[in-house]
Amino acid sequence: MARSLTIEGLAEASGMSVRGIGDLERGRRAAPQRRTVAALANGLGLAEAERERLLASARSGRATGYSPAGVHAFPRGVDDFVGRELELRQLAQLAAADRTATGQAVVVAVSGAPGAGKTTLALHASRQLAGDFPHGQLMIDLCGTDERPPPTAELMVAVLKALGVPDKELAKAGAGGRPELYRRILAERRCLLVLDNARDEAQVRPLLPGSGPAMVIVTSRRMLTGLDAVHRLPLGELSPDEAAEFLTLLIGKERATAEPEALADVARRCGHLALALRIAGNWLATRTGWTVRRLADRLGHAERRLDALAAGDVRVSGAFDLSYRQLTATAARMFRRLALVPGPDASAALAAQLTGQELFDAEDTLEELVEAGLLGSHADRYRLHDLLRLYARARLTAEEFGPAAEASRKALHRWLLETAVVAGRWYEPDHGAPPSSWRGTVDLSSAERARRWLRAEGANWLAALRAAARDGDHSTVVEVAEALHWFSDQWVFWGHWPEVFGTAARSARALGDPLVEATQLNYHAWAVTLCEGRPRDSLPLSAAALAAARRAGDPVQQAWAHQYASWAHRILHEPDAAFEEADRAAEMFRAAGDVLGLLQVLHGRALILEAEKRDEEALAAFEEVVAFLDEKIDEVEPHSATITRLGLLAGIGQCLGRLGRWTQAVEHLEAAVALCRSSDNIGLEGRNLLLLADALLAADRPERARRTLERCAALGPDANPDSVARARERLTQGEGTGRSTAPGID
Repeated sequence: MARSLTIEGLAEASGMSVRGIGDLERGRRAAPQRRTVAALANGLGLAEAERERLLASARSGRATGYSPAGVHAFPRGVDDFVGRELELRQLAQLAAADRTATGQAVVVAVSGAPGAGKTTLALHASRQLAGDFPHGQLMIDLCGTDERPPPTAELMVAVLKALGVPDKELAKAGAGGRPELYRRILAERRCLLVLDNARDEAQVRPLLPGSGPAMVIVTSRRMLTGLDAVHRLPLGELSPDEAAEFLTLLIGKERATAEPEALADVARRCGHLALALRIAGNWLATRTGWTVRRLADRLGHAERRLDALAAGDVRVSGAFDLSYRQLTATAARMFRRLALVPGPDASAALAAQLTGQELFDAEDTLEELVEAGLLGSHADRYRLHDLLRLYARARLTAEEFGPAAEASRKALHRWLLETAVVAGRWYEPDHGAPPSSWRGTVDLSSAERARRWLRAEGANWLAALRAAARDGDHSTVVEVAEALHWFSDQWVFWGHWPEVFGTAARSARALGDPLVEATQLNYHAWAVTLCEGRPRDSLPLSAAALAAARRAGDPVQQAWAHQYASWAHRILHEPDAAFEEADRAAEMFRAAGDVLGLLQVLHGRALILEAEKRDEEALAAFEEVVAFLDEKIDEVEPHSATITRLGLLAGIGQCLGRLGRWTQAVEHLEAAVALCRSSDNIGLEGRNLLLLADALLAADRPERARRTLERCAALGPDANPDSVARARERLTQGEGTGRSTAPGID
């Protein structure tokens, strides 16, 4: 029966005044005259049966076809609904659930950021679930973002009128008795009530039925944590595919399929947020001469993106304004300054640096932002949506004096880099635990805690390092890189070590220190070879390191330059050059009495033999290195000894496998995996699990091989993603089920 007319439109169609219709809507005229109802019926274009039902309802004083709440008359904007399949299934299951055991009405709280599409979901679900609620579907706008939302008593009366309660009964109940009347009526009706745009728990709580077959969907920007006995449905952004589908519905399939990459760019720059996507889609739909690429490029300017996401009187920033204005002053300041966080998310300890709060106070403020729908959270990390980050940056520029914001940014960067140095030194020889004088806001009481912090804040401290280099703070850059050198073994696959050490090498050159430059150039050569798999490109770096070390007169860094060059030649299958560089490195390390360096060279020589498939020689060489390590164990830093032993166990296992000695190969590779686990080196654990699976398959142990691949596939976010992907691919192909043969260790 819904005709989706505005009051003005209905007034024009029916010949009635806007004020007259408004009085009916607000219940000021409870018993309209027949000619008034007939005019409304004509304006609505009702069929004869509907017309007679409306006239009959008017005669009885129980006008259920048209009411203040708009029974069965939902707003427009749900026909182009996309996605949310999981949420819709959950709502359908709750609507169909047998509630005879509890007798309680079902209440669902739908929460999410401004523009996430909460109201649209509620409307779409209401239409889908209409058959489950024969007594009607009502929608009440609680106007929660208004400065003065309507009183609860007024909203309660609106619902009662929509449900057909006569004015006489309302008058009889009086203001004091209406809450009881409200609960009794809802307890008797199987209806669906949508309470849209709730301000807070206090506004919603009196409107919730205590018992009966009714279902209530509450939408709010806030999480409404204080409500009890409710089902919670948090709403995030759409997936990339859903966002593209939504834009396609708005602009047409022909335009969308003609520029799929541009369409994806528009969706991404809208942050896959429903409101932003609708605005972008409407913009294109009304500007048929625009290409999708033109809008994508327009949105590509981050500083102008929010201004561009406006269509008529609908603006993304306007939706954000409504929530921002309701924040406390402390939360508003935290929200603005979160725009200074360079990475995608932050911890409470990091956020505390932005505002100068104590840790627990900062956490409370962050949770206030989460509750308000302006900040996302996962585990102990907090994240601003991309568009909210732009909005926060705009508020920061508008409300805080420039030098104050810059001082806050520099203080944050300083804290990040200082903490990174202390955390990284857990893995450095002659350092370990933080000094007793250190007073930090992060728990770095173990190497594992330090590792977790360095990885969680990687994007943030890397950005701080870049800023330090731009600002000419070269000593800090070098200090950070040096402190993280040994830690880099724990996170080889991160992808940014070439940048870290390359930046440090340039800073060392700016400082005029050839020894530090040689050291960082050697680290850079290591990173380019191992982390990026570009051994040829690393050779000029090790050559530059050798030249700088000679200028500094330092034989140890000269030896490391030869060692890294040997490593690159080995991977390039240039054994003669690899052996030549290794021999030079060994001679210099022996002369300097550097046990760790000599250990690495001896290990490298064994790896050269292995790379050339000289397995018997390689096996003997590996075992000699094991003996040397055991002999010199007291002179080698524990972390370095562990990393070296891992490589030796894996190398011996691979050699034994190629020699057909699979049982022994399995034993050594299992030992390597166990050592990875005990030392928390999950990155290398993935590689060794794959090698172990190969050996188990060749040893005719397919079930154990399958379990090993499953273990690799389940390593989680700390693992090398390539190893995890390979394990999953092999499981999909049926390895470890008896349907595949071992690929062999190579």
